Amino acid sequence: MVRIVGTKIRKLREEMGLTQEDLAKSVGLSSEFISLLELGRRSPSLESLSRIAKFLDKKISYFLLEKVESFDSLLRGNKIDSKTKRLLKTFRKYCEDYLWLEEANGRQSDLGPVYSHVKAEKMAEQERRRLGLGQDAIPQVFSLLEQSGLHVWRHPVPDDIPIAGVFVFFDYKQSAFALVNSNQSFHQQVLTATHEYGHYLRDRFDGPIIDNPDIFIEDYITLYHGREKFAQSFALHFLLPPERLRDFVEKDLRSRQLNVEDILYIRRCYDVSFLVMLQMLKKLEYISLGQYKELQKLDWELYEKALFGSNYASVPHKSRGHSLFSARFISLVLDAFRLKKITAEKAAQLLHMNKEKFHSLPKK
Repeated sequence: MVRIVGTKIRKLREEMGLTQEDLAKSVGLSSEFISLLELGRRSPSLESLSRIAKFLDKKISYFLLEKVESFDSLLRGNKIDSKTKRLLKTFRKYCEDYLWLEEANGRQSDLGPVYSHVKAEKMAEQERRRLGLGQDAIPQVFSLLEQSGLHVWRHPVPDDIPIAGVFVFFDYKQSAFALVNSNQSFHQQVLTATHEYGHYLRDRFDGPIIDNPDIFIEDYITLYHGREKFAQSFALHFLLPPERLRDFVEKDLRSRQLNVEDILYIRRCYDVSFLVMLQMLKKLEYISLGQYKELQKLDWELYEKALFGSNYASVPHKSRGHSLFSARFISLVLDAFRLKKITAEKAAQLLHMNKEKFHSLPKK
């Protein structure tokens, strides 16, 4: 509870461009107290919290645990149809099962930092540095996000439900989850998950988020909340560091005039979606706006297969259209079974398989 209060105060303070000394002076408290408060080492009195809340233009309730749990706030809305509600309830059950497994096994995840008052490109750079990624491509994105505190579940969303991803944060458990529509291509799943990771690092206290597929289209993203453009810019720079891409083009291709074969070659080297590659190349001015619009129309998967002999976009683990659990979730289920906290039937149910198949798995 104290940590939540401190984190929210720091986020608002930094968004206003204030130092701890500035805030302390404005509310009549010591800078040392503000520092300890933001670190979660001191609990504020009602009077001091009231002063801070008033100065930051928030109600006191904002700094406390949410009275309405994330899924309750999503499901009670009249704008959500019955099919979407069923999907969200399925996702909610997954989150609850995951939280129970973590508690039963004593394996709660550590959260990543909350970034505020920083540009998306800088946030991507700082997060890559924090994770020790350097400038290289990320080989196992989903595992990386999971180990960084964002629990990712790839699950098929019916075609008539316009959802690419969902982000929720449980204040009371200090735990974050993302649903990624696995009916998307593998590389679009990667982009969606990384986009939700951007929300996790910056927007976790701002309520649950349902992301429409249109947010990935540049012509439409401006119609949505500014946090979507921020998360998308973060995702692009996190997956494909611009300095590394510029270095690659200049030293390997030795040209600023790129053709489609060059672009597909670079895409394969970085294993990102064709859309991500196009957007970054346009940003770095290696392709013009006109080229960008023309290349968007290209059936790049077919072209890549003709050029390189295999359609790499469809290779990764038959990920499309399946409900895929993270390696960590499976590990938690198996741990709970070994510790006799759940039965084989329950373990099989959690992993969406029959009991006989579960018993056939190697568990030693």
